Amino acid sequence: MIFSSSLFLFLFLPVFLALFHALPFRLRTPWLLASSWVFYAWWRVDFLALLLAISTAAWLLGRWIGSAGRERRARARAILAAGVTLCIATLAYFKYAGFGVASLNALLTGFGAGALPGVQVILPVGISFSLFKAIAYMVDVYRGTVPAAGGWLDVAAYVAIFPQVISGPIDRYGDLVPQLHKDARSLAGFSSGAMRFMQGFCKKVLVADVIASLADSAFALTRPSLADAWLGTCAYTMQIYFDFSGYTDMAVGLGKMMGLRFMENFRQPYLSGSISEFWKRWHISLSSWLRDYLYISLGGNRRGLARTCANLMIVMVLGGMWHGAALTFAVWGAWHGILLVAERLRGHASRARKVPRPIAVALTMVLVSVGWVLFRSPSLPGAARMYAGMIGLNGAGLSAEFRWQVGSLAVAVLAIAVAGVYLGPWIVRRWQRAASLAVFAVLPLFLLAVLKVVAESSPAFLYGKF
Repeated sequence: MIFSSSLFLFLFLPVFLALFHALPFRLRTPWLLASSWVFYAWWRVDFLALLLAISTAAWLLGRWIGSAGRERRARARAILAAGVTLCIATLAYFKYAGFGVASLNALLTGFGAGALPGVQVILPVGISFSLFKAIAYMVDVYRGTVPAAGGWLDVAAYVAIFPQVISGPIDRYGDLVPQLHKDARSLAGFSSGAMRFMQGFCKKVLVADVIASLADSAFALTRPSLADAWLGTCAYTMQIYFDFSGYTDMAVGLGKMMGLRFMENFRQPYLSGSISEFWKRWHISLSSWLRDYLYISLGGNRRGLARTCANLMIVMVLGGMWHGAALTFAVWGAWHGILLVAERLRGHASRARKVPRPIAVALTMVLVSVGWVLFRSPSLPGAARMYAGMIGLNGAGLSAEFRWQVGSLAVAVLAIAVAGVYLGPWIVRRWQRAASLAVFAVLPLFLLAVLKVVAESSPAFLYGKF
């Protein structure tokens, strides 16, 4: 079940909201948890068993860490290490076991040795987000940022809450759970949430899903031309933004409809003037998680420039590998790590010259888009083919193989998406009254998107596989 499905829109969501607002306040969190379990188990019931195990382990280990107290710091640290190791081992098994065995077999075959039996592991949806939440909770208890949860219900609801369980945002326990104990519902909040949900739904169905065909066709080419490669890269750059930010809009909107405030995940990232600024605006809950629980734990920037640069590379490579078991993700993370290190060294150098903002934004977007090629490609050779096209090694114009797949609707929607990203904020600032009237277009666009979903169905969110 996904947000952009008929089942969610016409059955799950109306039933959930009706009972959530009708039940006594003390029953709302249990109802939220039960509904989240149904939502998650819709893929596979055994996935739910894993989610329950993660929640229970985090709750028990959090209690043991909290009971150790500051006077028994070594014991608390040992329990935390065991909990983090358990979470990482679980993530490694489900995400990387098959990749690891395949890589080892390739090595063994190269040396003339026999191959090991293959491993087929089904990846539970949203497993990375659930485990990162569990780690964050245990670390926060250890650091004294939050008290250990007395009851299992709070931790289970935190890990499984259905708007976040598939693709985040990765809210902190101390920010989310206290809201479950306060009744902050209001008609204005519900209306604002419904509007935000509809906006995200339109971004996903009417933009991301439509331009996906351009990206898919371009990345499937064996010899993309200059125009093929750049059009496909531009399409994917916009697709992943509208898909993922659309999901976040829908999740935040669902939270508002329940009287909950979720963390924002995007702040106009494609208007960033540097890679470091980009990571402060893109997937904010993940980048802040990596900063608070990995980068700072490694020493951050407190141990000299060389160690800071090494920490940046480690964090970005591991952040890339978090997205999936493929060399493309690791290299994508390394690409961003190299860019962050280069910016750090440039800033460290004396009298570094400032680049005008429009040029800085354009250069940043080229670098980000080059990275998205690695993120989207199924393999490094596939990425190399796209890069060959991007520098014109296969000709300049649209190839015949790609031209017939380029639909006028997809190109028009891509142009609208680009205009919305780069001209939208300027229009809002320049003509605020006209921009405020644009909200009246949301409802008819939402109805159009619903009709499209009913007629065609909508593919899963891109970040749902991570």
